[in-house]
Amino acid sequence: MRVATLAAAGLGLTCLFTGNVPASATPATPSHQRLVWGPCSPQQQELNEAGAQCTKVTVPLDYSEPGGRTIRIAVSRIKATAKHGERRGILLSNPGGPGGTGLANTLYLRPALKDAADRYDLIGFDPRFLGESTPVACDPAAPAPVHGPATTRREDFERSVRSARDTARRCQEHGDNARLLPHATSRNVARDMDAIRAALGERRLSYYGVSYGADLGAVYTQMFPRRADRIVIDSSTDPSATQYELFQRAGRPLEEALDAWAGWTARHDGTYRLGSTPARVRSSVQRLLDGAERRPVTVSGVRLDAPLLRLVLRQLIQHEEYDPALAGTVRDLADAAAGRPVEPGPELAAMLELLASPELADSMLGGALFMCGDSGWPAGGWPGDPETYWRNMEASRATQPVFGPLVNGMTAPCAFWRSTSREPATVIGNDVPVLMLQARRDNNVPYEGALALHHRLTGSRLVTADIRSHGVYGRGLDGLAPVPCADGAVNDYLRDGTLPAADLTCPRTEEDR
Repeated sequence: MRVATLAAAGLGLTCLFTGNVPASATPATPSHQRLVWGPCSPQQQELNEAGAQCTKVTVPLDYSEPGGRTIRIAVSRIKATAKHGERRGILLSNPGGPGGTGLANTLYLRPALKDAADRYDLIGFDPRFLGESTPVACDPAAPAPVHGPATTRREDFERSVRSARDTARRCQEHGDNARLLPHATSRNVARDMDAIRAALGERRLSYYGVSYGADLGAVYTQMFPRRADRIVIDSSTDPSATQYELFQRAGRPLEEALDAWAGWTARHDGTYRLGSTPARVRSSVQRLLDGAERRPVTVSGVRLDAPLLRLVLRQLIQHEEYDPALAGTVRDLADAAAGRPVEPGPELAAMLELLASPELADSMLGGALFMCGDSGWPAGGWPGDPETYWRNMEASRATQPVFGPLVNGMTAPCAFWRSTSREPATVIGNDVPVLMLQARRDNNVPYEGALALHHRLTGSRLVTADIRSHGVYGRGLDGLAPVPCADGAVNDYLRDGTLPAADLTCPRTEEDR
């Protein structure tokens, strides 16, 4: 359900709406489009085993030119099992990213949905240019150069700049990408969602989205308010901020999460030997990073410089349940840095396998399409001068020594991206009923951002979970401690259309404490 890449999580996009549905929001795809349903591709084993069918919906590449070039959106469907009079309609979802494929995502949610799933045709889709939809490809990345045993902060930064510039070049120059890339926007994904609705002959659609998918859901309510049925958005962001600003704002809660983890690890010093006090644990982490900024750590043949170590730490700091895995990973890395033989634990081994994969660079491209293509929230806003990133990285070290250089850095190739949206960003402000979920200690998309979006979505109710997590609904699907209060609120809303009477905070369970 949650996109698990080593890139920082994607965020969201938005056009001012003050009354009727703007003409530009109306899909040109006719509702009588004839769809040919059949088995899903062999790669979609779970969908086929569940009895799903798949099809392709044809949509305009450019919605301002409905008679022009078209692309195809891959769609899956598992039909509702409720009696005819109890069927509600269609339920779409998006797993986040940006860049996450979602053909099987709504199927994945079905166990969490329980009996609410029976009332909907469960619709999955791959956003434009991703997965089995009409793809965008880039020229292959060149083999990574072999670096010497030593480095510096500045050298690490210069490598990130060269990599970003190269990614932008090989995407822009491949095939006819110069024509395609300006249309990789969240507004167009929202239009594609509405085209799916129209092609299925439905008056309205219901939706669940997490992280970037949450912001995409808010964009849909703004562009198509009368076609939004029961909308659930989980882990959303401030609609007044650009993506780079949102990345930067994650620095403080990430450091706070590290403080909490350091406290837990200090209490387990007999196991991990990283320090008997939180301050000593943090010092162990800082020594590891400071050393890697001079001499990267090599584990299982993979060279980990300080930027990569920060990415590894960020992946594992997101959820409280990952505290043991993070402590074990830091212990392994500290041993490797000291020249001791290391057999990495399962979490570190999985990350090393990903980092050593020749497909790693291309796996990040889907996120870049939308992070760089959108003109504003939920993405966009990246400075064009590389030195801006360097100055921000260095300035952040005073208060955010572990994660500041990461969240202020050149995470995406957007500084060199020449193809951006031809539309203004969406400005959120509507009274569509929406159920919002947010973890109070989310260090990926901070809680304050959800409050800002909640204020703009005047018909929304906010369910807060006082946990460290990115994503609240259906946590049990990922092997994490569920939040029954939040799961129940979502399922009640999707089943019966009942929003909470007021905003609520879910109590912590015994398992959380």
